[in-house]
Amino acid sequence: MGALAQTGWYRGKKSSQYNQHCIGTTFFVCGRPTTKTAREKKTMDLIEDLQWRGAINQQTDAEGLKAEIAKHPVSIYVGTDPTGDSLHVGHLIPFMMLKRFQEAGHHPVMLIGGGTGSIGDPSGRNSERVLQSMDQVRANQEKLTAQLVKLFGTEDFQVVNNYDWLSKISILDFLRDYGKLFSINNMLNKEVVASRLETGISFTEFTYQILQSVDFLHLYKHNDVQVQMGGADQWGNITAGVDLIHRVEGPEAKVFGLTIPLMLKADGTKFGKSAGGAVWLDPKKTTPYEFYQFWLNQDDRDVVKYLKYFTFLSHERIDELAQAVQEAPEKREAQRTLAQEVTKFVHGAAAVTTAEKISQALFSGDLRELTADEITQGFKDVPSVDVPAGQTNIVEFLVDLTHIEPSRRQAREDVKNGAIYVNGERQQSLDFTVDTEAAFSGHFVIIRKGKKKYTLVKVQEA
Repeated sequence: MGALAQTGWYRGKKSSQYNQHCIGTTFFVCGRPTTKTAREKKTMDLIEDLQWRGAINQQTDAEGLKAEIAKHPVSIYVGTDPTGDSLHVGHLIPFMMLKRFQEAGHHPVMLIGGGTGSIGDPSGRNSERVLQSMDQVRANQEKLTAQLVKLFGTEDFQVVNNYDWLSKISILDFLRDYGKLFSINNMLNKEVVASRLETGISFTEFTYQILQSVDFLHLYKHNDVQVQMGGADQWGNITAGVDLIHRVEGPEAKVFGLTIPLMLKADGTKFGKSAGGAVWLDPKKTTPYEFYQFWLNQDDRDVVKYLKYFTFLSHERIDELAQAVQEAPEKREAQRTLAQEVTKFVHGAAAVTTAEKISQALFSGDLRELTADEITQGFKDVPSVDVPAGQTNIVEFLVDLTHIEPSRRQAREDVKNGAIYVNGERQQSLDFTVDTEAAFSGHFVIIRKGKKKYTLVKVQEA
């Protein structure tokens, strides 16, 4: 009871704990009493909502899970290995499910694989992972933990590291206590292994599903976790964990697994990639403006599906937006709402305001109200050139300093024709002087040639 009291989690998996927090048919959900009928209704609402959103793929025991969460709040975990120093939008797929359980009064546990991350998950891969140093794994773990706390808060949320228990298991204990409980035949039939048999799989990655199963067993025994959730490619690992708990704790143990559908775009490609690669949750790797633009640019064929999955909007509001896609797709109201909601969830409301301010400035060409930080975000992928601080005639600036124009003749012609904009303002005088201190705190000069060809001029300090 001590650990549970410290975290404020009241689950009642064991009858003695359960009775301490229940009187008659009254249950305590997140510290608030509610009737059993209300909890059952909330459970039905949650399951029905997840099904409507297309968020459930496979379950080990659908009716059993529905009955269990109708009785009391459950702890549910998702795992991720610290293979990089940031999470990306692909991770949001299980995280949004976890958040929905949290919103419904259940208790999310996030496992960061400090132990398994040093080995490598073969799921969804056709080749071996490159092993990372333990120092790199630990550094990544710290950064991922900070991102998770930002998404889930600190109340009724735990982050655990499987290095804490896996590192204490000797090779002999691993073979005797766990290896004996796994059939090679069953392991070979799991898709995660079977898909690699032709190309080859090392013994290290072959044992990954055992380690993940040990994680589930440990969390069941020590953190009262009853549910493991993951992507569709995790089904074999999840069911192996359920089987291990039943062998160790008995078939009556109330544990469940569920997976989330593989998310593909309408064109059949994998969700989560942009032209520049992965879309990261770290604002230093993918700026909030870029993040916003990723969602804003989603295909009409995908946007309703993403609204259901990645937002907490009501069914009625999503239905309205689906109708808007059909009747006025050119307005992109659904995409704009999607971008606003997901950006707010990951980066906060202020980031939405900034992203929309940058978008409007780029659309209108009026850049004068942007800050230096907003210029950095909005022009991250724009061609850039470095110049020294100072004042220079516009023709010399375009030809000698920035090489935007190939010759003085062409520069003069483009200036006189009104094709050159400096910091959002058209300049048609050949006598105009470009002053690097005139805008954006003296850090940048923005040159636009024609309608859309921008160059970011970075001013170097003397």
